Formats: sequence, C-alpha cells, structure tokens
Amino acid sequence: MAHHINQGALSAMFTGGGTPDAQPVVQCVQIKPLVGQQGTSERYRVVFSDIRNFCQSMLATQANHVVTDGKLKKGCFVRLKQFQANSYKGKRILIVLDLEVLEELGECEKIGEPKTLEISQDEDVKPNPTTISTGGFYGSKPEQKYQPQQQSLPSRTTAPASSSHGNIYPIEALSPYANKWTIKARCTNKSEIKTWHNKNGEGKLFSVNLLDESGEIKATGFNDQCDALYEVFQEGGVYYITSPCRVQLAKKQFTNLNNDYELSFERDTLVEKAEEQDGVPQVRFNFINIGDLQTVEKDSVIDTIGILKEVGETSQIVSKTTSKPYDKRELTLVDNTGYSVRLTIWGNSAASFDVVPESVIAFKGVKVSDFGGRSLSLLSSGSMSIDPDIDEAHKLKGWYDAQGRTDTFASHASMSAGIGAAGGRTDASKTIVQVKEENLGMSETTDYFTTKATIIYIKQDNVSYAACASPDCNKKVIEQEPGQWRCEKCDKTFPKPEYRYIMSLNVSDHTGQIWLSCFDDVGRMIMGMSADQLNELKDNDDKAAGEIFQEANCQTYIFKCRAKMDNFQDQQRVRYQVSGASPLNYSNESTKLANLIKLYHI
Repeated sequence: MAHHINQGALSAMFTGGGTPDAQPVVQCVQIKPLVGQQGTSERYRVVFSDIRNFCQSMLATQANHVVTDGKLKKGCFVRLKQFQANSYKGKRILIVLDLEVLEELGECEKIGEPKTLEISQDEDVKPNPTTISTGGFYGSKPEQKYQPQQQSLPSRTTAPASSSHGNIYPIEALSPYANKWTIKARCTNKSEIKTWHNKNGEGKLFSVNLLDESGEIKATGFNDQCDALYEVFQEGGVYYITSPCRVQLAKKQFTNLNNDYELSFERDTLVEKAEEQDGVPQVRFNFINIGDLQTVEKDSVIDTIGILKEVGETSQIVSKTTSKPYDKRELTLVDNTGYSVRLTIWGNSAASFDVVPESVIAFKGVKVSDFGGRSLSLLSSGSMSIDPDIDEAHKLKGWYDAQGRTDTFASHASMSAGIGAAGGRTDASKTIVQVKEENLGMSETTDYFTTKATIIYIKQDNVSYAACASPDCNKKVIEQEPGQWRCEKCDKTFPKPEYRYIMSLNVSDHTGQIWLSCFDDVGRMIMGMSADQLNELKDNDDKAAGEIFQEANCQTYIFKCRAKMDNFQDQQRVRYQVSGASPLNYSNESTKLANLIKLYHI
C-alpha cells in the first residue's frame, strides 16, 4: 500500500519544495473530535502521514461529512484536494478544506515510522499559507504581497489595482493559529456606529459581516479603527482584508453567524476594495419556513422568507436601560405553509421602511420569540433583501400570484400563556397512555410535554367568556346593565365585551383519551373564527354554530401542554393545559416515522 502514498508531500506543503502531484495521497492515522462552543459545529483534529512525516491537521466544517458519514477512518487513505499550510509557535498545522477518501484502498495499520514534521532553525518560518485548489500546485512559492507605506492608520490605505493577493485564505480556515493572511470577502451587513459610556471610560464600535465561498465571519472595529474603516466598508462591496487582525473566539450573544471565531480590526489591519468581485457569493441564507417556527427554540437566530402581507405604523419605545427612544415597526409575513408571523424591525430600518405590500422579503438574522405567539425580531446584525433574485423568492411569488393572495392564514398559538420564561423549549413527545402512566403533573413541579392527538369532542357549554376590550387585559367583565360592561381591573366600562375562548377538549390517540383545556389563540385556530363571531352565529343560527363544532371534530394537531396538580371542589386532580397547538406537518411526521422504522433495523 505504501506505493499509493506521496512520500515527502507534507514537508513540501510547508517548505515550498516540489512534488509530482498537486493532490497528494496520505494515510489517516488518528481522528479526534474537538469540543467547541455550545451551538457551533463540531470540529475534528486528524493526523495524516506520508510515511516520512506525520502532521496535525484540522478539518474545516465543510469537510465534516467525511467523518459523520463514516468514510474517514483510522488507517484509511485520502487524497487532499484543498488545504492551507500554517505554522504556529513552532508547530505545523494543516487546515483541510476538501478531501476524498479512497475507499477502494481499504484500511491498514500505520505504514512505516513517520516522524513529527517540525520547523528547523534555518527554515523560513514565516507561515505565508497558500490556498490549494483543484488546479493548484502546493509546492509553488507564494507571490509577493503589496506592502503599504507606513501611515498613522494603514488600514485606511487603498492599494493600487495591480496589487497582488496570491495568498487568499478561506474564511473557514481562519483561527488564532493563522497569521500573515489575506481574505477576500463580501460585506453582507454593516452596523450603525454604537457608543458606550461606563466607569472605565467611553468608546465606539461598528461591525461588519464578511462572506466568502467557505463561510461567514463577523469583524469589529473599535475607536480609531471605527473612524478609519466605517466609511470604507459598504454593504455589498468586496474587500481584501490583510492581517495583522485579531482572530478570537466569537461572542455568540452578539452574532448570528455560524463561526467559532470573529475578527477585531487592529491599527495595522489593511482593508482594500477589490476591483474584481467574481467568485464571492452574495448573501447566504438558511431559510426556516413560517410554518416550522413552532419547532424552533425560543431565542434562536434564523433566516426566513415570506410575502409582505401587512405593514404597521412606526411607533416608539423607550429603552429601560438607556432611557433612549427607539423606532419600531411591525410587519406581517405569510408563506405557502399557510401561516403568518409578526416580524418587528427597529431603528432606521423601521423609520425608512417603504416596501410595497405583496413584495417578497428575505430576512437574515432574526430572533425567535414566543411573546404574544411565535414572533420574530430583526437583530441589529441582521439584514433584509427585497425581491431577491433567488429560487425561493421566485417560487414564493409564483405561489402567491396563483393562489396565496386569496388564502387565509393561521398564526402560531401563543406560547406565553402556559410556559412563560421556559417557553420554546423542545418538550418530550408522549402518547396519552405515557402521560398517565408516567404520572405527569403529579409532582410539585409542572411537567411539559407534546402529544399528537385527534379532537373527538368539544364541550359547547361555557366555550367562551366576556373579556375586557382593553389591549392586553383579558380579565372577565360584568354586565351592570344593558350596554354597560365593567372591568374592575381597568376601572373602565365598555358598550360590549370581547369574547375569548376557554375551551375543554376531549382528544384521543391510539393509546387512550384525555381532557385538555385551552385558551383563545388555540381556540381560534381550532374553530376557524373568533369567539365573538361564534357567539354571534349562535345567537342568529344555532344550527350553523353546531356545524362549526362538528367540523372542528376529528381534526389532528400537535398539542404542546403542561400538566400540573389543581384543586377543584376540595379534590386534587391533574389539569392538562394547552399552551400551543399546530396542524400536522406531514413532512416532519414522515421523517419521525422513518427514523422510528430505522430503530427496528428493518
């Protein structure tokens, strides 16, 4: 098997020595997963051998599939197709961006006695790394980079169009181990300048999101760098950024990008506008459908796309921490899942928003909330694209023009009524018999679960109550005399109440039956109309109202519930309260069933 390996290839990558093959074949002698920050992709450290030497390597996340698919194993042979050769503190580290496992060669024990690849004293240790692409030659010498004249803020210097950037790093390969690098990236988002004042002083900063074919990364400029670079960066522009520039662990609470690291501009960081914009992608989206928001955890940051159905007026709120006013505007989006969602935009984006309703808008970097039902908020680091030229937008527009314009849309049931601060978590899925056998709700703490069940009966008595018409009150009102409904909490009188659902449902699955109680948002979805409309229908046409109840029966939903001990007429019982419900997503249900079948190894 030794004749398949390009002996000496690893040394040639770092020293610039020649090699007969631009895509060397080496042996994998070790694989080890690395623990990253919570919520980030797992990374893998791999040791490769060319018989003469072995070298520590790091797989870029885009290459993780060879491990997760079970192809890359200890003792197998691989062809390195794209990589970065780095030197850091006397160690050689290879960043592998693309590789091919030669499965036809099988696996075997380590061949030979390879030695550690080290840097000798007389070697040039400046680690000018080189991107090795399919048509590249990893033994070639890096081209001489443009050296700017020394100025007080070199990061403002713009290189001539003829400057050479022979050592372009992919963003995915950036890490604290890399230095002497240049990236070519598109600015997909630029924040406003933010200021701070505290006991340690005051300052200002701005940030940009940078994108290339391999990934995205956030970069921040503080104080002098903020002054120097803010006007240099423009959204949509492509730039060369050259070190020194600090690569540090990303502060996940301040970024929505999937990268373990972020950049911090330094005094000597060089930023140059790229004349050629080829090979650098536009904004990259990872869309979540509006109908699938119920399955997304609270406070997650996602991308979404929808048809702009309604545009609210601009309003102002005052920050509790800074006492500064902020503009806000609420938008309503719909898509072909049959759901709508409320999305809030802030600041200048809210004040200057002038998009025509029925346009397609793609949002990148929106935060999921369960306030008042599933809702979204555009982060300061997020962005929106109006009628983008992408397949998802064209399909959505075609659907809306063909049928969506006349469709009715459901809103996600409120999660705040039953879950509170703990809302949005992924609760265990239970059958009805499991809920009872596991004694959910019998302990001192509240138990949460989801269940897939079919409505078999709805109690028609006391299906709603007369509630206060004030926004966000919902307290029961008392009719003092005809046309006079009084709310004790608000100390107001209204000519008529706003009826709200308070329903009892008997639901069933293949294991048993259970009674659930639910409130207005879930009631609206189940009945297909508001409680006011249902009460009016009962007053005018009791038979038609009965048909509405009949139509609501035999419908299957995913119910999100909480179980808690309750006292009723001096007796303790478990009360199962619905905090959210959603129609079946047949794609998700099919996937769950397929996964269950796999467990049986059929």
